[in-house]
Amino acid sequence: MLLTIHPTTPDARRLQQVVDCLKNGGIIIYPTDTVYGIGCDITNAKAVEKVCKIKGLDIEKHNMSFICSSISNITDYARPLDNEVFRMVKAALPGAYTFIFEANTSIPKLFRNKKKQVGIRVPDNTVCLKIVELLGNPLLTTSLKDDDDYIEYTTNPELIHEKYEHLVDIVIDGGIGGTVPSTIIDCTTKPITVVREGAGSVDELGIVMI
Repeated sequence: MLLTIHPTTPDARRLQQVVDCLKNGGIIIYPTDTVYGIGCDITNAKAVEKVCKIKGLDIEKHNMSFICSSISNITDYARPLDNEVFRMVKAALPGAYTFIFEANTSIPKLFRNKKKQVGIRVPDNTVCLKIVELLGNPLLTTSLKDDDDYIEYTTNPELIHEKYEHLVDIVIDGGIGGTVPSTIIDCTTKPITVVREGAGSVDELGIVMI
């Protein structure tokens, strides 16, 4: 199903339709503040496994990330942040960043990798944040962006739907997506390191690239 949801004033009934789908183990493709993502409720193991199968990811080796609804929601899944990290996160979010934190025991078993770390996003996108808020659980996030050059179907929701309609339950049309993924920042290291420079500005956060 291709479901159009206004990017800034989303219809409550359509948001609830998406949430009901997720609660029933559904897979969705949704807009973020960077590229379109594919995901599910992180507490549904079968749905997580299905997303990994669609993307060709090894669930035991791939570092999974998810979307939280707010900065305060991050502390439900990450170990306490020191003052330096908290100030940076507060300045950056919501925004085009993925932060890697030390995970606490609240994260689902499927996310408990050997490093005991977790990637968390709080995108500057009303639609996906509202979905997470209504769902009551974070949303698994993995990018649709190809590692190759720019490909239109990863930005145009109608073309995304044509490609994935038989693999997912809902494709949300929230407008044309971006082509640059999030900036990944590892907060488990001293000093903090930039794993990937993407849409989020590193300079604005005062991080020195190593």
